[in-house]
Amino acid sequence: MFFYFTKRVLLIIPTLFIIMLINFMIIQTAPGGPVERFLAQINHTKVSGEVSSGGVVDIKNFNSDSSSSFKYQGASGVDPEIISKIEKLYGFDLPLWQRFWLMVKKFATFDFGDSFYQDKKITTLILEKLPVSISIGLWTTLLVYLISIPLGIKKAINDGSKFDLWSSSLVIFFHAIPSFLFAILLIVLFSGGNFLNIFPLRGLVSENFQELNWWQKIGDYFWHMTLPIIAMVIGGFASLTFFVKNSFIEEINKQYVLSAYAKGLNQNQVLYRHVFRNAMMIVIAGLPSALIAILFTSSMLIEVIFSLDGMGFLGYEAALSRDYPVMFATLYIFTLLGLITNIISDLTYKIVDPRINFNKL
Repeated sequence: MFFYFTKRVLLIIPTLFIIMLINFMIIQTAPGGPVERFLAQINHTKVSGEVSSGGVVDIKNFNSDSSSSFKYQGASGVDPEIISKIEKLYGFDLPLWQRFWLMVKKFATFDFGDSFYQDKKITTLILEKLPVSISIGLWTTLLVYLISIPLGIKKAINDGSKFDLWSSSLVIFFHAIPSFLFAILLIVLFSGGNFLNIFPLRGLVSENFQELNWWQKIGDYFWHMTLPIIAMVIGGFASLTFFVKNSFIEEINKQYVLSAYAKGLNQNQVLYRHVFRNAMMIVIAGLPSALIAILFTSSMLIEVIFSLDGMGFLGYEAALSRDYPVMFATLYIFTLLGLITNIISDLTYKIVDPRINFNKL
């Protein structure tokens, strides 16, 4: 087992390197980078569909002349010396391979540098945004599991019954509605739309949060988190519910269950002493990956809709503004966490069922 997990940990390095290399090549060679944005600000034009106060410039490649070569859209009329200074400002004066190598060396020590546009260290930005994403992810994952596991067990026990049929229809209906669409519906119904004005529209806490008592702070926090978490949970528990149901049905039909009934055990004893452990093994093992997915991917649109300034929203803003250091840092963290959670999932399998032998894999 030690050899297996050592091998898995060591494989993180080349896997992470290849993923970052692919992302680097795609992002760095895509048009509309920070240099072009800076030139657009100088010329009051717009780049790659972005809106500004000035007119629109046609996308062109500026061919070289006797003194310099222009390779940026919107560079017409700008002194080549200014363009060189802008390139140096953003590190684009170096060859592509050298930029990548410098990034790899810095990222190996978690030195992500500074944001191009927010005048802050990226580490500081990430630490500021993490509490929001963790809040959404933890509560959503907890509620999804608390709903899905009992519901899935109930559906497995009553497979084919009226309860199973109507509950499946309801679960599929909620699953068919995207979480962001459900979030908009909740805002219209409960956040000052045409109906009720019960919950706040934006933010993690109120503006006077620091002036509140400790119990008022807890209430204010959950008051703000209610609608985002409901929107996430409604669209997230369907697949897990059916997964739990199918796992239980598969175990219930095995021979050892019939043997347990033959020994005189009742249904609850069979289900929770024998079936539950085996059926839940794969469900529990998937918890780390599910949590990471909710933390950094599923919650992005919810963060945007409810103005929750989390990691998903940070990556979204960085992509729109071509803030390359923030983009690469968030991609690096997401990828690293994803690789680590895969190893944690395997460890969870071993904890849940010690009979698993990874040395044979």
